[in-house]
Amino acid sequence: MSLYNKDLLKLPAKLLTMKKQFYSVFVLAMVIKSVSGQAKHEDTEFYTPVPPVVTPVSANTAAPPKDAVILFDGKNLDNWVTTNDTTKPATWDVSDGILTVNKTGGNIQTKQSFQDYQLHLEWRIPKNITGTGQARGNSGLFLASIGKGDAGYELQILDSYNNPTYVNGQAGSIYKQFAPLVNPNFPPGEWQSYDIAWKAPRFKEDGSVLTPARVTVYFNGILVQNNVELKGPTLYVGQPSYQKHNPANPIKLQAHGDKSEPISFRNIWIRPA
Repeated sequence: MSLYNKDLLKLPAKLLTMKKQFYSVFVLAMVIKSVSGQAKHEDTEFYTPVPPVVTPVSANTAAPPKDAVILFDGKNLDNWVTTNDTTKPATWDVSDGILTVNKTGGNIQTKQSFQDYQLHLEWRIPKNITGTGQARGNSGLFLASIGKGDAGYELQILDSYNNPTYVNGQAGSIYKQFAPLVNPNFPPGEWQSYDIAWKAPRFKEDGSVLTPARVTVYFNGILVQNNVELKGPTLYVGQPSYQKHNPANPIKLQAHGDKSEPISFRNIWIRPA
């Protein structure tokens, strides 16, 4: 048999070796991609099932109980600071008893920290709101602010009245984790309310989770989150996970960077549990 024919007999083994080498390189590339954080924000955005629309009778605008801590009474922002520099006072706009987001002022948070609590907050999308999807009246209520920027656990605020977006990003969602059970949004220009029961996470000495965070949310008096067990703090990209932090933290409001008209708040109070 000629040398040429011997080489032909060896060809399948060579191809098998090449295939194994290619597969090894492919697997290595996938591992590198996985650990290098090349996840996309779309990976955690879901569009079905769409929560059914329900029509609330009215927002819950009850006055705070006597034992409540008043976080905003319509007069000033004495109880709030700028998130990225807590030595600076909050610079959002207060007028006629209403607090309006100043998008150039950054996120704001309470001076005081809270652990487990009942929280009431009223918010309004401006009647002249523009934009679509996540760029329409976007803000967020962070149930626990655990750092600068958007670090923490976010309950989404958005104009979700005839404004489709991913369901775990609409108003009443635990952002990027849980869609609301239903969609009880009022149209822009009307006041809406959140009533929240928050149970902060607890951690063991070694940093592992003892008990995860839990939250129940009523949106315009209608249950949208029923004692949900959170997967960890909010992430825009990637899967949430817990890292040990103090159970008591400030409440934070978001100055979102979209170009739509700024939203407003009023009647914010809390009852530590």
